[in-house]
Amino acid sequence: MVFTSLEFLTLFLPLFFLAYAASPRSWRNGVLLLFSWIFYGWWSPVYLLLFIGLIVLSWAGAMVIQAAGTGWWRRAWLTLLILANASTLFWFKYANVVVETYNDARMLAGAMPMEWQRVALPIGLSFIILQAISYLVDVYRGQVQAQRNFIDYGAYLSMFGQLIAGPILRYDWVQRELASRQLSWSDFSLGARRFMVGMSMKVLVADTLAPVVDIAFSLEEPSFVDAWLGCGAYSLQLFFDFAGYSAMAIGLGQMLGFHFPENFNHPYLAKSIQDFWRRWHISLSGWIRDYLYVPLGGNRINPGRTYVNLMVTMAIAGMWHGSDNWNFLIWGLAHGLALCAARAWRGTALPSVPGWISRVATLLFVCMAWVIFRAPDFGTAVSMYAAQLGLGGWEMGAALRVLLQPSHCVAALLGVACIMVPAIPARHLNRVPAALREQLALWPLAAFLLSFALIVSRGAVPFLYFQF
Repeated sequence: MVFTSLEFLTLFLPLFFLAYAASPRSWRNGVLLLFSWIFYGWWSPVYLLLFIGLIVLSWAGAMVIQAAGTGWWRRAWLTLLILANASTLFWFKYANVVVETYNDARMLAGAMPMEWQRVALPIGLSFIILQAISYLVDVYRGQVQAQRNFIDYGAYLSMFGQLIAGPILRYDWVQRELASRQLSWSDFSLGARRFMVGMSMKVLVADTLAPVVDIAFSLEEPSFVDAWLGCGAYSLQLFFDFAGYSAMAIGLGQMLGFHFPENFNHPYLAKSIQDFWRRWHISLSGWIRDYLYVPLGGNRINPGRTYVNLMVTMAIAGMWHGSDNWNFLIWGLAHGLALCAARAWRGTALPSVPGWISRVATLLFVCMAWVIFRAPDFGTAVSMYAAQLGLGGWEMGAALRVLLQPSHCVAALLGVACIMVPAIPARHLNRVPAALREQLALWPLAAFLLSFALIVSRGAVPFLYFQF
């Protein structure tokens, strides 16, 4: 069950809001926890048990850490709990890749491959693990007190609104609202508006671009136009899909009285690679800074160590992003090299790069890096890069020519319009006639209804970060 499915929109969400609104305030975290487990168990009841086990582990572990005083025993418990969470994540995300790599090596040596039954990746596991680790570390650092109420902690870690693809919430951000929050018409209406805008981003734009991306990355011999069209379409699809989910999650949270931080801030307008990571998946960027880069030493030791820390941090971040192959590690290392190069440039006497050139270069690098992120294997990424350099012909291939129809462009333009109109600053809207302002205010509803009609006609398309 995903946010853009009929069962979620017409069954799960209405039932949840009815139960939530009818419950006494002291019961609402319990209602949220129960429906979150139903949401998670809808996909796989077996993995719900794993999920509950992870919640119990971090809930009890945090209380042990807090009670352990200040000695080595406290650090040992933290290390053990982090290893338990990290090894669980590594097993589900990379066990298949490690075994496949091992089997490839055995076959090259003339031996038979090892028998292996593929491990399925539970939905939302990456986000659950990161939130659990941040909570444990914050308790260890004394930044938050361990939550003794299991229902309140379970509601924090299980919250279905952002469970699948973030934002990655830190306990400190929602601690106060977990204990006391109000249901208000203002928050509910603003949250519903944000939810509808996010749904439009996903259904009208990302899902419309999905067939173009799928065909472009499946071509055995893509042309220059095919490769760049696929690269650009995927860059937009990924943003509108992921940022759309974040908008829906933030909207759902606000409807319940939670106020989650923004997760995207116009990342493709970044003026540098550092600026990109301050704008893209902001909750993850902050997490890897505070819980990976800084503990490794950050930039506090010496320049050489700083570059090593950047590479290690981005390599781990790259592996966190994927589970099918080693392409994600390469993507992370590429971003690590870009961050190191940008830092080294600032440390020289070379002139600063003009703003517009820096923005174009950053966007070009980010989009080209998405190629290896999206490619199903390393060979596909190489063929796409070769085509982007003009080594595979220049004309658009027949497959994309047949696919691209005016209806795709119309749907995408409608989606962009429905998304951009609500983002117009109020000071500009004040210059618009009142009658037109009222019509513009209805744009998110119109986009939502159009999105709903498309879901009914073609079915729900899972989010790119759904099983992640």
